[in-house]
This record gives sequence, structure tokens and C-alpha cells, in this order.
Amino acid sequence: MAGYSSSKDEYLKRLRRIEGQVRGIARMVDEDVYCIDILTQVAAVTKALQAVSLGLVEDHLGHCVVHAARESDDAGQAKVREAADAIARLVRS
Repeated sequence: MAGYSSSKDEYLKRLRRIEGQVRGIARMVDEDVYCIDILTQVAAVTKALQAVSLGLVEDHLGHCVVHAARESDDAGQAKVREAADAIARLVRS
């Protein structure tokens, strides 16, 4: 079971909202809307995606990493490394 299973509906709702925002940005570009207005919307989408990412990291740590740590030290360390790598990718993006 995925760590985010209990929040799946909430994540899907947020992602659908983000999808709509991205379609809105495309429409703005198509309609030659002022650059700064488009950049403002891009920033909003970026922040929304970051919020989803942080929620998923928290769910992963609270469920997947904890579960693996209860199995064995090696499994726990592997999940921590996996989480650290994912966080590093998020920070670089």
C-alpha cells in the first residue's frame, strides 16, 4: 500500500486543480496575455506542485520509511537513502 493512500483523493483533487491552472496558462499564452501575468500564474503552479511534493515526502517518511525501519535496519536505511535522493532531486528542480 502506498504511503499516500489515505490522502489519495486529496492529492488527485489538488493535481486536477493544478492541471486546470496549466491549461489556463496555455490559454493565456495563446491569447497573448501580458508576460508578467503569465509568470505570476507559473509561480502559483510551481508553488502548488511543491506543496504536493512536500506532502508526498511526508507521507513517504511517515509510512514507507517507518514500515521499512520496523522490518530491519538495512531496509530502513535503504528507504532513508531513497527518500534523501528524492528530496535532492526536488531541491535541484
